[in-house]
Amino acid sequence: MPENMHLPTLTAEFPVVGDDPHIDAPLRATVRRLSTMLGQTLADQHGQELLDLVEEVRQLSKHASSADGDDSTRRAETIQQRLADLPIEQATALTRAFTQYFLLANAAEQVYRVRAIKDTDTDKQWIPTTIGQIADELGPEALQETIDSLDTRLVFTAHPTEASRRAVLTKLRRISDLLDIDTAEGTREREKQDRHLAEIIELIWQTDELRDFQPTPQDEARNALYYLQQIYEITMPGFIEDLRDEARRHGADVPVGRVPLRFGSWIGGDRDGNPYVTADVTRDVLAMQAETALDITRGVLTRLIQSISVSSTIVGVDEEIGDSVDADFAANPAIGDTVRRDLFEREQYRLKLVAMRVKVDRTRDRIRSGSAHQPGVDYASGDEIQADFDEVRDSLRAHRGNRVADGELAIAQSVLAGVGLTLAILDVREHAEKHHDLLTELYALMGEDDLDGSGASYADLTREQRTDLLGRELGRGRPIAGALVGTDDSPLSDSAAAVFSVFTAIRDAHRTYGTDAIQTYIVSMTRGADDLLAVALLAREAGLVDLRGQHPRADIGFTPLLETVDELRGAGRILDELLSNEHYREIVRLRGDRHEVMLGYSDSNKESGVMTSQWEIHQAQRRLRDVAAKHGVTLRLFHGRGGSVGRGGGPTYDAILAQPNGVLEGEIKFTEQGEVISDKYTLPVLARENLDLSLAAVMQGSALHREPRTPKDRLAHFGDVMQQVSDAAFARYRTLIDDENLPEYFVASTPVEQLGELNIGSRPSKRTTSEKGLDGLRAIPWVFGWTQSRQIVPGWFGAGSGLKAAREAGLGADLRDMYEQWHFFRTVISNVEMTLAKTDMNIAAQYVHALVPEHLHHLFDAIRAEYDLTVAEVERLTDVVELLDNNPVLKRTLSVRDRYLDPINHMQVAMLRRVREAQARGEDVSEMEKRALLTTINGVAAGLKNTG
Repeated sequence: MPENMHLPTLTAEFPVVGDDPHIDAPLRATVRRLSTMLGQTLADQHGQELLDLVEEVRQLSKHASSADGDDSTRRAETIQQRLADLPIEQATALTRAFTQYFLLANAAEQVYRVRAIKDTDTDKQWIPTTIGQIADELGPEALQETIDSLDTRLVFTAHPTEASRRAVLTKLRRISDLLDIDTAEGTREREKQDRHLAEIIELIWQTDELRDFQPTPQDEARNALYYLQQIYEITMPGFIEDLRDEARRHGADVPVGRVPLRFGSWIGGDRDGNPYVTADVTRDVLAMQAETALDITRGVLTRLIQSISVSSTIVGVDEEIGDSVDADFAANPAIGDTVRRDLFEREQYRLKLVAMRVKVDRTRDRIRSGSAHQPGVDYASGDEIQADFDEVRDSLRAHRGNRVADGELAIAQSVLAGVGLTLAILDVREHAEKHHDLLTELYALMGEDDLDGSGASYADLTREQRTDLLGRELGRGRPIAGALVGTDDSPLSDSAAAVFSVFTAIRDAHRTYGTDAIQTYIVSMTRGADDLLAVALLAREAGLVDLRGQHPRADIGFTPLLETVDELRGAGRILDELLSNEHYREIVRLRGDRHEVMLGYSDSNKESGVMTSQWEIHQAQRRLRDVAAKHGVTLRLFHGRGGSVGRGGGPTYDAILAQPNGVLEGEIKFTEQGEVISDKYTLPVLARENLDLSLAAVMQGSALHREPRTPKDRLAHFGDVMQQVSDAAFARYRTLIDDENLPEYFVASTPVEQLGELNIGSRPSKRTTSEKGLDGLRAIPWVFGWTQSRQIVPGWFGAGSGLKAAREAGLGADLRDMYEQWHFFRTVISNVEMTLAKTDMNIAAQYVHALVPEHLHHLFDAIRAEYDLTVAEVERLTDVVELLDNNPVLKRTLSVRDRYLDPINHMQVAMLRRVREAQARGEDVSEMEKRALLTTINGVAAGLKNTG
């Protein structure tokens, strides 16, 4: 990684500006400028009284945070009482004031991140540095092989962790755009800029940051489309051109139409635990994606029509392109209504591009009406659009138009190769239990109630028996779903019919958009090979897989999602069992001998703690790598990472390079969720930066990390030490998780019960399957609650005990070697250190003292003791006096943020206490009180730049 690009991180994903006085001082000046405008807005809207209150509470919080022990507690109680006495309207306004300070500071910070990126020499940026390094070390042929293997997929999910409404985010984007223009103080330009900034700040203040209604999956899709359209229209053309040019500079190339990086989505396809994602919703979302994809395609073609004015009078007539245009006009008379052919008879390329645009319009008509594809009239898939582009480019090259063929036209073709007909590849996900429930009914309908010779129904079979049955069934020709199963007269229960309907929706999507529209079916909570074989069998019943026909095909692939420690430890066994089944192996062969496996960071962390989760995932990758190699299969790992460290977050570049050697072969998928999406993709320069660093890491890992960076015997020893760390960390973590009082403590000490009222996502916070209690609670609310109360347990708990155990076993020197020499270990410790720095036990104590019954205080004592131990062990390991001494910019940034964040936490405690006391008295909580509390949640999320 380029040294000057290793920016310190404010959270798991969000860089802050480096310690450059040319940037740092102007950033602080800009934040002061914006906060002054905010202050003026507060005075205009609420008078000087609110401004005075803001400063009073800020000072009280500052004094409380600087005090120790009982003095800190007394000062915090003073703040609590002061806030509790405020009228609810004033309390809400106060919280909003601190929150909007953070929003404005974050917007300014983004602008200076952009400037830092722009000021970086081209030769030192991600892609040029990485391509140059690969070419220098391995040569141009290896570089070309690396480029040809690239298939990086960034998958947008609807996981509810973005607390800010888009109505607010778009205004913050306008502020960033304005600030990106330098103006001198005292000039007319500055005066005009300030007027516009003040106008937007006033608009933000008068915009309700809380959602009145829970969003639907369609609403979530619209939000994703907003970002995806901007990426493809603004960011992707330059990204592709620069990647291609840099490759050519080193003797390689990026073939036209080759898509080294593309986007996927779960929105509208993720059914696991979300009853609102139905088959019809999947159809709706795909139609919405198609509308945007066709809008982009039409816009690209319009610009090309205006640009490519090549005349046959100058370059000669190309009969093939002329025949193609004739065929288009004959098949599609509507083209003649769009353009007068006689006026452009000598500009055949324009006519061809016009014909393509009309076919795009007819494609839109077909999709909207649900009618069948008509060859020559509309496009059946993105591949057909690419074929038309190839015709145009081949003809141009044949008539001395090489630069034209290789310029704007080639870039446009490559961009649209990623857009296709649906903009993003939609994944479908469902819980493993659902498929077995459906198969139980199907076998019962067939009258097969004795599947093992002893009278056992499908539901009675062991996992091993199911694996054997389904493996044999997959190779047989008999149908197991009757003719009525997929109809309105289905004999299935409603729940089973809903599961089967998704398979028919996938089949319909393939017919409408092509098989690229949905390529993967993900099985949550996969525990054995039978969970994947069940889905493959159901896909066969829906016509998505045919292993016995004249032309065998597998139109969709199947991905196990391994989420618990047991599943991760069994990863190699599960994949080996699958690939050892001849019929399932044939499916994999038909899909190019590639198999995808998804690794779940959130649930494994929730179950085992951060150290064990990270270590088990790392080992699972090694096992999967070896099994895939044994069966001659290319492995694509799909990393289900959230924005916070407790859900697998961390700097993307480091996370990719921390994988075991040989895992990366050019292919990888990882999720982009919630607040991560808005931070990475709101500004085009930041979007480009994320694409560059993601692809650079994949290229470097694929080409330069085929062998271990550390000698194998030393790496094996590091693994033994890490196992000791993990075992001790796990044991400590489970003492907390297994405490029977923890659920009560968690609910009492956090605002987790208010998450649903934020209306930030369509999915319920608990699973709809058999898991109960904390097991049934999803990882997002789990991390959300701990983060809001500043305990952030999922990001560090147990790490100190693990490190201490290894150190006391005489392995302290080994730990230091691991930190210096092992990328995986250093990345884990770095993320733990950052989370520790964001944790505030003094603030957390206020939640406990004010909200938690005394009989539960022992849990906080345990949390605080582990926190102190972990801080001490990390400081010892990293050789610093205080956390983040090696990262002074981040340390200072967090300290400054705390001055404004602490008051919001104090307000949240006061509001939680007010609401709970009213509920205890049997009183209804007023809407104003609810709003005041929810506003504090938004404020903490803005201050930490994380929700869950």
